[in-house]
Amino acid sequence: MAKFEGYKDIYVFVEQRNGEIANVGYELISEARKLVASIPQMGFQVVGVLLGHNVTDKANDVIAHGADKVIVADHELLEGYSTQFYADTLTQIIETYKPDSFLTGATVLGRDLAPRVAARLNAGLTADATKIEIDQEKVADGEALLLVTRPTFGGNLFGTIVCPDTRPQMATIRPNVFSMDPVDTTRTGEVVAFTPDFKDTDAKVVVKEVIAKVVEGIDITKCDILVGAGRGAEDCLDMVEAVAEELGGAMCASRAVVDDGFASKDIQVGQTGKTVRPSLYIACGISGACQHVAGMEKSDMIIAINRDPQAEIFSIANMGFIGDVKEILPLLKEEIIAAKKA
Repeated sequence: MAKFEGYKDIYVFVEQRNGEIANVGYELISEARKLVASIPQMGFQVVGVLLGHNVTDKANDVIAHGADKVIVADHELLEGYSTQFYADTLTQIIETYKPDSFLTGATVLGRDLAPRVAARLNAGLTADATKIEIDQEKVADGEALLLVTRPTFGGNLFGTIVCPDTRPQMATIRPNVFSMDPVDTTRTGEVVAFTPDFKDTDAKVVVKEVIAKVVEGIDITKCDILVGAGRGAEDCLDMVEAVAEELGGAMCASRAVVDDGFASKDIQVGQTGKTVRPSLYIACGISGACQHVAGMEKSDMIIAINRDPQAEIFSIANMGFIGDVKEILPLLKEEIIAAKKA
């Protein structure tokens, strides 16, 4: 008999707000498909879990993004996010269907919800994961043990965490860490309606008013081209920004530049900042510390400019220029302008 009899499949919490599904849910479904494909002998499926009110029609979108099945809890008490009602519902779904693994986006909502559910289930939870694999040696024993990697000790090291004694195995993953597969509208799947049983329908916390945060500037997580400034570019940030503008992109910064007061936290890339996935990332005067790399290593094309030929950033760059940022950036800007005129 298998160690965790009755537990199977990889479940993904599909976060939505006001009927709009967050991309991180689709990213996790795509990654879950790869995990399932690596263990065909287990017969696992990818199951999306969708909570809300009047959201049942979104289930087909979740299937089109890769889910084999979608469990929908459509209830008026789930219309807006409530820790109380969402945790109740998700706990009941997990206890009913017994997923082997449960993945959640490391968003504000996911970081609030996942640990509460894990505590109720006495399950293990790994937060802010950057990589997920399945231990193939355990598959022979009928066990799909997740190997969940996350930065630790302030981002200076990476640790791989396992939860061998409890199910489900739970993890939260930052947005933009994994890629999203193309939508396939021809996919078919099963939609299961789940009705939560609320023992107490009186909300313990009542939201009186929601004030939308006014976000100024550009959201770097949505930019296709980014020019990153490190400590080696602090004395020429105007040139970094100029090159970004010529390319039709935006400037971002390493933690060092933010800590030194030269850039705002909103444009910080890295483990303690934002995770980005642009088509082009130009790293200017960035050493390549693992904390920063964790936030941009999935960029399609990485160009590094650094005067230190031994800088770690060159180990992940597709192209590198050894030299002073102040000397190279003006030349790069001229080339960009000339290319536009050609």
